[in-house]
Formats: sequence, C-alpha cells, structure tokens
Amino acid sequence: MSMVSSTALTKVGVMGLAGVLGIITSRMIIANFGTEAYAQYGLLSSFPTLLPFADLGIAAVVINAVAGSAAPRTDDFVRRTIVTAFRILLVSGGILIAIGALITVAGWWPALLGKGLISDGGSTAAFLCLAVFGLVIPLTVGQRILVGLKKTNVQVATQAVVAPFMLLVIGAFVVFAVPAGTYLAVVSYVASALVSVICLLIAAHALKPQVGAAIREIPHVRSYRGVPAIGLAWPMLVQMVALPVAMQTGRLMLSHFGTVDELAQYNLSSQLFGIVLQTIAAAGLSLWPIYAAARSANRIESPARPVLWFMAGGLVMGIGLALVSPLLAQFVSGGKIQLNGWLLASFVVFVALQAAKYPLGMYMTDKRGLTFQVAPILVMVPLNLGLSWLLIPFVGAAGPVIASAASVALCQVAPNFWYVWRDLGARRAAAAPGPAAETKAGSEPISGTVTMSSTQTKAGTQTGGGHV
Repeated sequence: MSMVSSTALTKVGVMGLAGVLGIITSRMIIANFGTEAYAQYGLLSSFPTLLPFADLGIAAVVINAVAGSAAPRTDDFVRRTIVTAFRILLVSGGILIAIGALITVAGWWPALLGKGLISDGGSTAAFLCLAVFGLVIPLTVGQRILVGLKKTNVQVATQAVVAPFMLLVIGAFVVFAVPAGTYLAVVSYVASALVSVICLLIAAHALKPQVGAAIREIPHVRSYRGVPAIGLAWPMLVQMVALPVAMQTGRLMLSHFGTVDELAQYNLSSQLFGIVLQTIAAAGLSLWPIYAAARSANRIESPARPVLWFMAGGLVMGIGLALVSPLLAQFVSGGKIQLNGWLLASFVVFVALQAAKYPLGMYMTDKRGLTFQVAPILVMVPLNLGLSWLLIPFVGAAGPVIASAASVALCQVAPNFWYVWRDLGARRAAAAPGPAAETKAGSEPISGTVTMSSTQTKAGTQTGGGHV
C-alpha cells in the first residue's frame, strides 16, 4: 500500500498548494468580478464532472491492459489498446465540439444552465469551455497509462501546475483591468490541458516506444487494427453517463430551483471539501492497478482493510475542514458567503461515504464487477435528483449534498460491499485445496472464471465487439 500512501501524500501536497492559491484566486474573482461571475465560474468549471463519460469508458480498457501486462513496453496488445483509445477519443472530442456549437447556435445554453449563466457572453463562454474540453480529451490517454503503470502519484503531481497557472492568468486580468469576468472558467480548461499534455509526455517516455508508435498508427485503421473495447467499456460508459447526472448536478439543480446566493454557497463549499474528496479519489484510484495485477496473478487482494482506513481518514479530514470552513469562507468571500451547519455536516457525511466507496469500487474493475455496478447506479439517478428537488426548498445548498450522501450509501456502498463479500468468498473457495472446496466453488451463485491470467483477460476482453 506504499503506492496508495505516496499518492495520498502527493495529492495532499498538491491540494494544499491548490487550496491556498485557489482561495486567493476565488477571493480575487469575487472582489474584482463579483459574486455573479464567481457563480458562473463554478457552474461552467463543472463540465468535466458532468461529462466524464466523454472518454466512452475507454479508461477501464487502457488501465486494465497496461496494469495486467507483464511487459507493457513491448506488448502488442497494449499498443493496440492505446491506438484504440486515441481513435475513440478523437471521435468523442469532435462530437462534443459539434454539440457545443449546435447548442450555441440554437441559443439553448440559458435553458440548460439556468440562472447561474451570465446573460452577456455566458453562452459564448460555455461553448469555449466545451470546445477546449473536447480538444483535450484524446490527450487524457497519458493519464490512464500512468495509472496502469502504478504511477498515479506522478499523474497527481502534474496537477500542481493548475492552481499557479490560474492565479497568474486571473491575476493578470485584474492587474491589467481585462474585463474577462464572463470567461474566467475557460482559463481552468486551458490549465487542465497543460496537465494532460505533461502526463502524455511522461507516459510516452515511461512506456517508450509504445505511445509514439501508437500515435503513428492512428490513421492506419485497416492495416493496424485496434482491440475490441466494447465488452469492458460499456459498463464503465453507462456508469460514467449516470454518475454525473446523479452526483454532479447539484449546481444545475440550485441554478434552476435555488438562488444565486445558494449556488455561490455550494460552489465555495464544494471547492473547500473538494480538497479532501480529490485526495481520497487519487488515493483510491491508485488501488485500481493493484487489484488488476492481483487478478492477473491469480492472487486474492481484499479491500476490507482499505475501506476502514479510507472511511476513517475521510471522517477525520472532513470534520477538520468543517471546523475551519467558516473562517475560510469569511476570508475568501469577505463575508459575502456564509456556510451553515446543514451544509457543512452533510459534506462531512458525504466525504466519509465517498471514502468508503473507493476501495470497493476499485476492487470491482473487472468486467463482472463493472457490470454489477450498472443497475444500482441507474437507480441512483432518479433517487438523487428527486431528493435534491425535495430538499432544496428546505435546506438550500445542503439539499444536493444530503441527496448525494443518501444515494451513495444506498446505491454504491451497500451493494458494492455485498458484491465484494460474495466475490471474495467465491475466490477463496476456488483457491482452497480439496474436493469440498471445488464443490463449493462449483455451486457458487456468481460462478464463472474467478481469476484470470493476463492472456485470459485479453481473450475475455475480445468477446466484447468489433475492432476500432
């Protein structure tokens, strides 16, 4: 678990830097461009959390291929997987840009984004954000490769460029009196693009010559075929479509059913607690290649202890942040934004549940585990949206957070815990010697191949659909 600790510590350092500089940047935005500009900045900056499905689930294919390979630098399957990822993401990014252009021309942004969108120039800013996002999507292959190579800490460290870049650019806008309040969110997308470029360069060096060779093979669709990605990607894609609708629509719900002040409160509290949530997410992601490698090596790796550690760590960090949040809110907003007890308490609970979820979810990154998660997550969408709609009139900005916490507990933590408990039992029964164990394994309801070698994993993946 040293990699998990290293990633967590790296993320703490990055988020510490980002937190301090982000607070200064937020204060600068509110003081010089106003609360309205800050509210739209948070609204438009949330596109990546609303559109993680833009990679069409290809992240699971890349990470599992790289992590499960004994020789990723020379493995042709790994190269073909990377080629497939680039081809799919180039198409996905182009489609997103086209959709953004259509929405802009049709004038639909105000209807989609609600009262949080500034009337003068807000639609153009929304299109620019989506356009940059679409252009950057293919570059995110580098980040997936680094995770598969168990270099999640390196991938996390590259994010340290975002906060200084944001501070310098927005600071320059203030110093030179540039009237860019409507377009501040675009800067965050350019900063993210820098991270993706850096990660791709590092991944290309670490996996040399695979990435460079894969890029050269992208246009040769007939002579160099990719791998069939649909089998593993579709359950990941469904989750990535459903989860943002369930978990990341708080700003949209408040923009439509709350007030601009409540949206600003949600933006600020999300920014503060995002420091903890992103640290947990980065540490949790580093578990993925550990469990993928264990499956390839026919080794049982239980997530029970990580669940306890993650949940305890989430509680400690969440409570600590809740205690200092009123002071931070006072400093950032100059007293214009106040965070109430309901909002802070709901975020603490949400952080703890998210922390408990990650080790379970990272264990369930094979095809069966990903497929199992689809149904509960689909149930999560109407549950979370319905609860948010009911709660916003009573508790304001805390409504979407309470709804998200309840949805995570009922639709992710509980069912994932049940699945992992059953799966571990089946794996241990299959690994135990003796006829009795074989009988147990054969009668297990979730029967099938319990563990797979890397060769079997590749062959299993190839049942999923056509080549790309």
